[in-house]
Amino acid sequence: MMKHLWKIMLGSIAMLFSIGAVAQNIEVNVKDPYEMVKSAANKTFARFHQDIDTIKANPDHLKVIVSEELMPYIDYKYAAYKVMGSYLRESTPEQREKFAEAFKGYLIATYAQAFTEYTNQQVEFSPGSSFADEKMVDVNVQIIEQGRPPIKLQFRVRRLKDDSWKAFDLVAEGVSLLSSKSAELSNLIRQKGIDYVINELEVHTGSHISMKKKKGDS
Repeated sequence: MMKHLWKIMLGSIAMLFSIGAVAQNIEVNVKDPYEMVKSAANKTFARFHQDIDTIKANPDHLKVIVSEELMPYIDYKYAAYKVMGSYLRESTPEQREKFAEAFKGYLIATYAQAFTEYTNQQVEFSPGSSFADEKMVDVNVQIIEQGRPPIKLQFRVRRLKDDSWKAFDLVAEGVSLLSSKSAELSNLIRQKGIDYVINELEVHTGSHISMKKKKGDS
């Protein structure tokens, strides 16, 4: 069941990025959490279309795109520490740093693979609301596909000390990607230790991206 939800989350990420297919030279407003999510998605997918021939020749190029265009707007270190949970206090500073970097690589590889799932669904953003006094906000999105119920998403975004915003979690149909991964990795840390989990994340990071065949492809 969890693997099925994880696949929905990944596919939903890819669908969201399809809104930016023709966007060029996009500035990302990091001071507005709602605009940040939309423009970061647009910017990432504009690069996807710009580099499509390179991607076809080398699907691993998707990792470069995600790293350069999307990850600057993801608070991967905060997410990594949340995933570690109570084991954060039991780790050394070196282990925490290695885990955060390994988790960043894991996210890059995971989001890159998500791009191979996308099709041109309709995306609807809910209107933003006042965030002047907020430290965290949810950016609500619906993915609309004919003949299927809408997929409801929330991008969880947090305010940083410099008053900019970064995303740290995705909630799909009420299921948090971060909470799901935390439960999975916490069990592994308990059973195998932090160093083992760091190695597993690095193995995933090093895996090659496999392109999915679309209908009509030969």
